[in-house]
Amino acid sequence: MSTLFTKIIEGQIPGRFIWQDDDCVSFLTIGPLTDGHVLVVPRLEVDKWTDAAPGLLTKLMSVAQTIGQAQVAVFGAPRAGMTIAGFEVEHLHVHVFPAYGLENFDFGSVQENPDPAVMDASAEKLRVALRAAGHGEFVPAA
Repeated sequence: MSTLFTKIIEGQIPGRFIWQDDDCVSFLTIGPLTDGHVLVVPRLEVDKWTDAAPGLLTKLMSVAQTIGQAQVAVFGAPRAGMTIAGFEVEHLHVHVFPAYGLENFDFGSVQENPDPAVMDASAEKLRVALRAAGHGEFVPAA
């Protein structure tokens, strides 16, 4: 059975995509820690990051780093946070978000029902920044 993330990747459930390539995608999470919080998700359904092939992990980390650099630039954050939790959905995903302090790493304080207009604007800001950084071939229109 397909995971929630596979359904998003396949377009069965809408998502605010900022990155798409042959191996992975990135889209905004519906429960952000900060504005601009995205998930980097492999197309391949892998449950635990410890079960992923080394090459896939390398690819996910590379994309996460690229997106983190865009987040720092766009949102003026001092750092980009990154974590792999994996308890909510049994499909490997890397959380990447603008981080202003350690409190931003507390998953108990995710934004409930974030404003869709803010999410749309955050996604577009990231797409523009990624294109400007030379990654346009991986950035979807919207």
